[in-house]
Amino acid sequence: MFRPTLVGVTTLVVGLGTASAQTPVERGNYLVNTIMACGNCHTPPSPTGPVMAKFLSGGLTFDTPAFEVTAPNITPDRETGIGTWSDNDIKKGITDGVRPNGIPLAPIMASAFYKALMPSDLDAVVAYLRTVKPLKNKVPDPNYKAAAAHEAYPLAETKATAADMRDKVKRGQYLATIGHCMECHTPRIRGHQDFVNDLGKGGREFPGPWGKSESRNITPSKTKGIGEWTDAEIKRAITQGIRKDGSKLKPPMAYAYYAKMTNVDLDGVVAWLRTLPPKE
Repeated sequence: MFRPTLVGVTTLVVGLGTASAQTPVERGNYLVNTIMACGNCHTPPSPTGPVMAKFLSGGLTFDTPAFEVTAPNITPDRETGIGTWSDNDIKKGITDGVRPNGIPLAPIMASAFYKALMPSDLDAVVAYLRTVKPLKNKVPDPNYKAAAAHEAYPLAETKATAADMRDKVKRGQYLATIGHCMECHTPRIRGHQDFVNDLGKGGREFPGPWGKSESRNITPSKTKGIGEWTDAEIKRAITQGIRKDGSKLKPPMAYAYYAKMTNVDLDGVVAWLRTLPPKE
């Protein structure tokens, strides 16, 4: 029987001018179901959206030149999920991209970004995952066609602190990092992403049931990016998938998850995006 770790212990989540006490499970629920958007990959898809009756029981399949994998079952089911994994096993899976048996997770898993998770937030995510309904769902075994390598994300190398969460820009950088925004919004050229020179430049293609979408430039460039967008327009794009001109953005961006973020957190993300070097 699984019991959430640290139940009964509270953590102080500090916003800009506000503070609220949350249990680790509540904090983990918020992170998993908003900025980290774990269900966007780990919940089975359907033509009308994710199948919430099978929440986190395994989801999207990714077929690339390097690997063909299906996002695994991360419910506490003992046979097909992570029910037999220790807390440390789960943490290593999240931040190091390694299964308990030593087999690496495919680099589609944003472990390089999750390294930035503050210890309290990582504990909270594990605590929440322990409370998810166990669902039996065996996904196909991964097929690695080449060595799996997780490319480092420089902004994840330094841990944020509770004090940083009181600074709007630092808070936004932390959230955008654990939300792995730049995994999609930085182009991949010959299998490599230049997070120093191309950060936020956009241009990565995503085929799917929606046809083909391309991540946009989210730097403050006034001609190619979002430099002419208001804060409200940027937040509407993040949470509703609507461009400045009112037209709809395509998936796979997790608009429905981001729509549940607090306004303080959204303000932080926008503030940080404003600080990026403009890219043409």
